[in-house]
Amino acid sequence: MNHVTQLPLRRYPAPAAILEVLHPITWFPPMWAFTCGVVSSGQPIAAQWLLVLIGIVFAGPLMCATSQVVNDWYDRDVDAINEPYRPIPSGRIPGKWGFYLSLIWTAVSLTLAYFLGTWVFGAALIGMTIAWIYSAPPLRLKANGWWGNLAAGISYEGLAWFTGATLMIGGAMPEWPILALALLYSLGAHGIMTLNDFKAIEGDIQMGVRSLPVQLGVDGAARVACLVMGLPQVVVIALLYSWDKPVHALAVGIILLIQVALMVRFLGSPRERATWFSGLGVSVYVIGMMISAFAVRGMAQTV
Repeated sequence: MNHVTQLPLRRYPAPAAILEVLHPITWFPPMWAFTCGVVSSGQPIAAQWLLVLIGIVFAGPLMCATSQVVNDWYDRDVDAINEPYRPIPSGRIPGKWGFYLSLIWTAVSLTLAYFLGTWVFGAALIGMTIAWIYSAPPLRLKANGWWGNLAAGISYEGLAWFTGATLMIGGAMPEWPILALALLYSLGAHGIMTLNDFKAIEGDIQMGVRSLPVQLGVDGAARVACLVMGLPQVVVIALLYSWDKPVHALAVGIILLIQVALMVRFLGSPRERATWFSGLGVSVYVIGMMISAFAVRGMAQTV
């Protein structure tokens, strides 16, 4: 007689599964953008290192992590097709714990934001609203690649940059050069978000998600992603020249040329090379962000 041991169903998620659903690897972009905001403010960082550290935690392990668990909860049916091994569809986060974790991280993030100042709290409210309507019905912005990628770019880059700057200047509204850079790099991030959609085309088609690869085809979406990444950086270069920062403008120009070289290879086989280009191209892209942040450091008030 064979005896088969039936493992009991898990009632609570394991800590490792919780960490996985928060996707730590995705925290880097908003933490980097927050740091760009800190640098662009022109304020001394060493004297406020604890505040900077709190802000980095706020941007990554709290705000960004909230958006990730919300997204995984509302994407659980798509993930069951594309990536069934993820914590929620695999059952490692059982029942409605994905939803509960979304609420807990939302509450903790907004509570911290409240104590960081009015403008930070306002940015956090906008970011958290985007995080929920991006994934949750009925709006579910991610169901359309044009709106969803724009919302993600603004949240990951623009709001994080703004938060870093306003936090360092005592909760005041940053000067317009800082806001311009935050907006332009947010728009460029729209193209970066499109790169993430190439790996989920089959599931998106089955679930009715109109990502850009679904709407435009693989080649069309690849060309749009490259164009949207590049054009805002051209505007950044022009602005840096107009602000009498030719060295920084040249450096960002070189950064853009490197991306163009990578884009040429990516466009030759976009579906197979989307992950490759996302890794290399985005790494180069964010270097340009920091160069631009240093360009306006200490000069925003005089522009």
